Amino acid sequence: MTIEFYNQLAPFYRYLYPDWDADLKKQAAILDQVIKEYYGGEVHTILDAACGIGTQAIGLAEMGYTVTGRDISGEAVKLAKKEAKLRGLEIDFSVGDMRDLDANLTEPFDLIIACDNAIPHLLSMKEILTTFKKIYRNIKPGGGCLVSVRDYSKMTRRSKETRIVPRRVQQIEGGRIILFDLWEIEGDYYQISIYMLEERAGEEPTISIARGGKYYCIETDQLEYLFLQAGFPKVVTLRDRYFQPLLIAKKE
Repeated sequence: MTIEFYNQLAPFYRYLYPDWDADLKKQAAILDQVIKEYYGGEVHTILDAACGIGTQAIGLAEMGYTVTGRDISGEAVKLAKKEAKLRGLEIDFSVGDMRDLDANLTEPFDLIIACDNAIPHLLSMKEILTTFKKIYRNIKPGGGCLVSVRDYSKMTRRSKETRIVPRRVQQIEGGRIILFDLWEIEGDYYQISIYMLEERAGEEPTISIARGGKYYCIETDQLEYLFLQAGFPKVVTLRDRYFQPLLIAKKE
């Protein structure tokens, strides 16, 4: 279901940001600073294991890193390739599942990243731990893993609830796109549908819906524990540097 969710969302993903082109540069600058601070100058190769349309991968490639991108959504990968080509960047984008890194990679990386709340699509601590162990095996000594997640410690959860979550009104040429979410919460899980209402002058409005995105409300202290269990000797969570809490794990 998550694959179809992101295939449906891919054409609209850039509109989740006020200015996607500007935001990918802003995010890359922050990530570059964090990478240099916590890994020194030892990071040259980066795998974005949940690259989407390239929000982090493209910006980091523009900063000079050698970037590889993998994502479960074929439609997102197509757009990532297109965006990289427009910028004259050589990035190896292809379809791949972060749960299956051992099958998709041929050599280790200095750093593996998964940003924008990708890890909570793994729906149990067991599945996350298995993935973290595979990430650990595919990182060079001295490298590490960097992930960003929603802060679920701040999310009120009841046994069963449906919640409307507004996103934004995005101005486009000749009109606008109104975006909002429907969250169906049940305990430590919720399913998300993103509604995209497109209005253009002189045309009937159209609505597109990306359905089927499911998340596990795992908190950052649990993720820190799982990183340690996977073999990483040191994990740090930064809460004020990025638009989401940023977990940084380092391999000796």
